[in-house]
Amino acid sequence: MSPASLMLQGNSFQISDNWPGYSLDLFTYPQHYYGDLEYVLIPHGIIVDRTERLAKDIMQDIGDNDIVVLCVLKGGYKFCADLVEHIKNLSRNSERFISMKVDFVRLKSYHNDQSMQDMQIMGGDDLSKLTGKNVLIVEDIVGTGRTMKVLLNNIEKYKPKMIKVASLLVKRTSQPDGYRPDYYGFEIPDLFVVGYALDYNEHFRDLNHICVINDHGKAKYRV
Repeated sequence: MSPASLMLQGNSFQISDNWPGYSLDLFTYPQHYYGDLEYVLIPHGIIVDRTERLAKDIMQDIGDNDIVVLCVLKGGYKFCADLVEHIKNLSRNSERFISMKVDFVRLKSYHNDQSMQDMQIMGGDDLSKLTGKNVLIVEDIVGTGRTMKVLLNNIEKYKPKMIKVASLLVKRTSQPDGYRPDYYGFEIPDLFVVGYALDYNEHFRDLNHICVINDHGKAKYRV
C-alpha cells in the first residue's frame, strides 16, 4: 500500500476512500470466485502482521489477567483464532502470563448486503458466567456501531469486571454513532468486503485476502 492510501492515525491504520486496491492478478485465490470480485483491499500477509501487533497491544494492556474471549461468529472466527494464537505465543515468551478461555456468540444483522434494524444474539454459554470476569470481545468488522452497542448492553447487565473490544476492521459509514472498539486493525471505506472469514450469504469465507465483492458476485450469491 502506498503512503497516500494507508495512513497512520494514532495507533490505527486508515485506508483512504480513493485507494484503488490491488489487482486480483497479483494474488492467488479460489477459482470458483473468478469474476465475483473487484480487487484485493487488504492482502493476507498484511492482515497477519497487523493482527500480531494488536496481540502485542492487548498483551501490554491486559496481561496478567484471566480473560474470557468472546468470539463473534461467524465472521470473527478466523481473526479470533489468529489473535488468540499470537497472544498465546507472546505469553509463552513473556514474564506476564495471560490465561484465556474462548467462548462464542453469533449475531445476525445482515440480509444480503443490507444491515437489518433488529439484531439476534444466538449461542454462547449463559452470559451470567461473565459476571466479575475480564471479557475481550473479538469481532470481524464494526460498521455503524449499533450492533456492537446492543451486544455490549446485553453483556453489561451481568456486571463483568472489564470489557474490551477488538475488531479487525472499522468501516467509515454515513451513519456512525461514534462507537470505536478498543483495538482495531484497519479503518476502511464504506465498502462491502469479503474474505478472511467475512462472508456474503455464507460464501467467500475461504478467501484469505479481504476483497471487495462486485455486482456480479452479489447477484450470483443473493438469497
